[in-house]
Amino acid sequence: MRSTFRTPGGVTLGIEHFGDPAAPLVVLAGGTTMLSWPDGLCEALARGGRHVVRYDLRDSGASTTADPEAPEYTLRDLAADAAALARGLDGRPAHLAGIGVGGMVAQVAALDHPDAFAALTLAGTRPVAPGPVDDDLPDHDAATMRRLFSAPKPDWSDRSAVGEFAAAGAEVLGDDPAAARAKAERVFDRTPGTEPAIQLANQLGTVFARLDCAPRWRERLPELTLPALVVHGRRNPFFPVGNGEALAREIPAARLLVLEDASTAIPESAAEQVAAAMLAL
Repeated sequence: MRSTFRTPGGVTLGIEHFGDPAAPLVVLAGGTTMLSWPDGLCEALARGGRHVVRYDLRDSGASTTADPEAPEYTLRDLAADAAALARGLDGRPAHLAGIGVGGMVAQVAALDHPDAFAALTLAGTRPVAPGPVDDDLPDHDAATMRRLFSAPKPDWSDRSAVGEFAAAGAEVLGDDPAAARAKAERVFDRTPGTEPAIQLANQLGTVFARLDCAPRWRERLPELTLPALVVHGRRNPFFPVGNGEALAREIPAARLLVLEDASTAIPESAAEQVAAAMLAL
């Protein structure tokens, strides 16, 4: 069931519910669209006795959109959105999960709002903001990024062309082209009043990279005491697996789950495995 949630600060978040609203809450921060979280994973968590809510970050999907080319909010504002959503939906601390750039939001949210969260899952992400990477962390694969960002842009008003563009990008990254095409077409269909270009640019991190992400949070990760799961695709060229390994080392109570055949996305074939690991926290 899809709806919206309005934070105390007046931000509208597009959300989708799975499972029993009275069950323990799992909040899934999109990266940036809620559709970054596979349907099968949401459904498996709900079958496991959880109230699952996935949501769009600002400037994505059904959430508040202003000027994605010059966002006036910060990474810490996005973290506050996650905490407000969790508190507004359930009086109990929630399990927070973030994928891709949503994983950066989730890390900061857990650090800034520890009372709001009881567990943390980080998928396909890294412990530093977009931009220059720390020397000990593997950066984006340069050859893959050249291929990805040199591809000609589609006609953003053409649903089929947008889907083909996403499929081609997924093939470069090592993700499932058919799944990427279907997701892009769903994103296209649910973005009234905004250009689908904004959505797909956001998913590639180009809009997110404009955010103020200060101060650094990596050095604070050892403060986290909640149980944590780090999920990472072995074949991820965007955030290579060394980034997930660093997160699992630096968060004291973290477990690392490497998906050997996955890249940047969680494939539907791994949904049950990831859900089981999340439910075990």
